Amino acid sequence: MPLSQRLRLVFFGSGAFGLPTLQALDQTHDVLAVVTQPDRPAGRGGRLTQTPIADWWSQNHPQRPLFKPEKVNTPEVLEAIRALPADAWVVIAFGQKLSQRLLADRFAINLHGSLLPRWRGAAPINAAILAGDSFAGNTVITLADRMDAGLMLGSSRRPVTPETTAGDLHDALAADGPALMLDVLARHAAGSLTPQQQDESLVTLAPKISRADAQINFNSSAADCLRRVHAYSPWPGVTVMHREKPLKLLRVTAEHSLQTPGYAPGTLIDPAAGFIACGEGCLRVIELHPAGGKPMPWAEYARGRHPLSGEVFTCDPATS
Repeated sequence: MPLSQRLRLVFFGSGAFGLPTLQALDQTHDVLAVVTQPDRPAGRGGRLTQTPIADWWSQNHPQRPLFKPEKVNTPEVLEAIRALPADAWVVIAFGQKLSQRLLADRFAINLHGSLLPRWRGAAPINAAILAGDSFAGNTVITLADRMDAGLMLGSSRRPVTPETTAGDLHDALAADGPALMLDVLARHAAGSLTPQQQDESLVTLAPKISRADAQINFNSSAADCLRRVHAYSPWPGVTVMHREKPLKLLRVTAEHSLQTPGYAPGTLIDPAAGFIACGEGCLRVIELHPAGGKPMPWAEYARGRHPLSGEVFTCDPATS
């Protein structure tokens, strides 16, 4: 990008999803400041921990402003941010709504991890996998009063396969973000953006998820069970009980042609291969995470725990 098109930016973000884009913007434009969420307790010890965005920014630009407001729209925070001489504000997975008073007369854009208007909301990646979408993507939009309802300025897309987990798709879309955002900013600098209205008749919603959402019903088809496992992998993780101990299922395949007459759904029918009977077809466990252990292939788990044919995997009562 020519030097004349370098923009002065303020970056609003908290989650790791926005980190590749922040890094690319830092190389190509002038990021004046970062606004992120406050430090929060994390881990077993509850140690106060910075957001991934704050951690990277404070290490690479310790002399530049880093805002961590509990409420970004309070008058003192609002005035400090608006005083920065920025050409544009970039918002990615920030975690707080920006008020109209804060946004007034500013060019502010948001990178959202879905092909809008499909999957507006907090968990578009999980929702796309749970629904079995064949494609997912990113959309850059202007900020609006209604959640994710702004004008569309650009998008990118990529295929989703049955093997794709939420973690896989998160990382892939995060990696796609820089090129899309740089393109939108370049067109903004050139005055060539063509904003598009979203088709409200095509809107679907992706609300925030919790541990209670990550339940599996082995009475369902293997395809449905697969989507549920992958939609919530790695977090919060579909958890089942084996010998009264919880296991998170991380990766599975659906074996549609393998029928399981005489086996109740949830029954282990092949301990060596990790086949579990479903209402239709069966699920093959590829990778799991035992409580107190590390993620491992089924084969490793089977060598250590010696599961038996006929054992039944049940839902974790803590999530039901």
